[in-house]
Amino acid sequence: MITVNHLSRVYGETTVVDDVSFSVRPGRTTGFVGANGAGKTTTMRMIMGVLAPSAGEVLWNDAPITAQDRRAFGYMPEERGLYPRSPIGEQLRYFARLHGMSAARATERVDELLEHFSLADRADDILDALSLGNQQRVQIAASLVHEPSALILDEPFSGLDPVAVDTMVDLLAREAADLPLLFSSHQLDLVERLCDDLIVLSAGRVVASGSVEELRSRGADRYRVEFASSDAAWLRDVRGLDVLDVDGTTALVDLEGLDATELTRLVVERAPVVEVARARPPLSEIFREVTR
Repeated sequence: MITVNHLSRVYGETTVVDDVSFSVRPGRTTGFVGANGAGKTTTMRMIMGVLAPSAGEVLWNDAPITAQDRRAFGYMPEERGLYPRSPIGEQLRYFARLHGMSAARATERVDELLEHFSLADRADDILDALSLGNQQRVQIAASLVHEPSALILDEPFSGLDPVAVDTMVDLLAREAADLPLLFSSHQLDLVERLCDDLIVLSAGRVVASGSVEELRSRGADRYRVEFASSDAAWLRDVRGLDVLDVDGTTALVDLEGLDATELTRLVVERAPVVEVARARPPLSEIFREVTR
């Protein structure tokens, strides 16, 4: 488990990361989200030892993290770090060997990853000959090639088309099922789909954290009401309800005075009802609420 305790980073008079604490647990995918400049990349760099913290500490399995611990991590930085004029298979084997793999195992491992990313026939191509999306796939393969003990991925899905995203998701499910995995992304729909836990940064501070379900539960007390045939527009006149949307027989409402039992009784007395169900707000709405 990766544990970040009261981590801060100060540049002159500017505090970029301010007393940040969270944990990344094995077998759980943790999303790291925030606007540009929120401090995500700086925090990841401190976890990886690229930057020294101004205050705080990083632990690995409850002990202060060491350089040896970090060498076993898989890291995909914001600034991609591959060699543009080197064949992709050759440089991936080189990275695997740097981590202590035998030549035979390095070759086997590189072949596995390139096959999964549909790049097996491009192993001898230089990186610059690939599309930006395929270059991104190779960068992800570089973070996985040594069978890491944890994964820190900064915007790993940037530039990938939907098919490549699905391939990446499948690969991470296989390769990182039991590992601590922290990744940053601006694609909140993707974060909602993939993540078990979420950390939201704003102006260098953690403004929300917890499981995705916990964070969605913090939102408004929202319900979807569907009638069998009655128009739902009459709900706009009910005190204690904020009607967000009406589409024929269906309405989306926030409770502002009524409770769920009273809402159910009210609508059942009025007309035949198909459904009164809790509606969880999307992560995009939660994100806007906690960062404004």
